[in-house]
Amino acid sequence: MLVIGERINGTRKEIARAIAERDAEFIMKEVRAQVDAGAGMLDVNAGASPKTEAEDLKWLVEAVQSEVDVPLAIDSASPEALAAGLSAHKGSALINSITAEEERFRAVLPLIKEYDASVVALTMDSSGMPEDVEGRLDIAEDLVRLFCDAGIPLEKIYFDPLVRPVATEGTQGATVLEAVREIKARFPEARTICGLSNVSFGLPERGLLNRTFLAMLLAAGLDAAIIDPTDKRMMACLFACEALLGQDEYSLKYIDAQRKGLLK
Repeated sequence: MLVIGERINGTRKEIARAIAERDAEFIMKEVRAQVDAGAGMLDVNAGASPKTEAEDLKWLVEAVQSEVDVPLAIDSASPEALAAGLSAHKGSALINSITAEEERFRAVLPLIKEYDASVVALTMDSSGMPEDVEGRLDIAEDLVRLFCDAGIPLEKIYFDPLVRPVATEGTQGATVLEAVREIKARFPEARTICGLSNVSFGLPERGLLNRTFLAMLLAAGLDAAIIDPTDKRMMACLFACEALLGQDEYSLKYIDAQRKGLLK
C-alpha cells in the first residue's frame, strides 16, 4: 500500500510558522522523519491564506523536493495554488483533489492534463457527500465517464470514498469498506485512497480505531492512505497487514521493520 505522509500541512501551527518564516530546516526534519518511517509520497498543504497560498505552496514543493526524491501530493482547494505547486514539482505529482462538482472539475482537469498528474477523486458532487454506498458509486461512475471523455486513464485516478465519523453516523465505517470493495470491483484499473482519521473523530483512543480501520480497509482493497507514518503503532499494523494479505513477498518488509525496531 502507498503511504502518503500527512504531516506537512499548513493547518498545523508549527508548519504554518515554518512556511511563513521560510524555515526550510524545520520542514526538512518533518520530511526526513516521514520518509524514514516508510512514506512513499508526501502530502503538502500550505494552508488556507488566499493571498500567499500559491507562492507558499510553490516554495514548499521546492523545499521538500530539495531534500528527498519522492513524489508529492499537491493539496489545495485553490486551482491557482495547485498550478503553482505543480509548476515546481519534479516528476509526476498527485493532485489532491477533484470532485464531480462541475466548477471544480473544469478547474482541475486542465492541470491533470498539463502536468500529466494523477488525481484524488472525491466521491462528492454539487449535492454534497453521499451517506450510502450507492451514492458514492453513482458519483464514481459519473467521474469515470468524465475522465474517459477527457482522455484521462483510470490508472491515474485515486477514488476517495470519504470517511465520516462513526461517533455520529454509526454505519459509516461499514459503508466506506463496502464502497472500497465495490469501486475496486467495478473499476479495477483505478485505485482507492482515504484519509482515515475522520472515522474516530469525537471518540476516545482514536489511534486504536484508526489503525483497526486501516487493517479493515487493506483487506477491502485500499491502495493508498494519507496517514502519519511516524505513528509507530499505525505503521506496525500496516506491516503486519501487508504480510498477512500476501502483499509483502516472503514477509521481507515485515522482517526489515522488525530489525529496524518499527514493530514495537
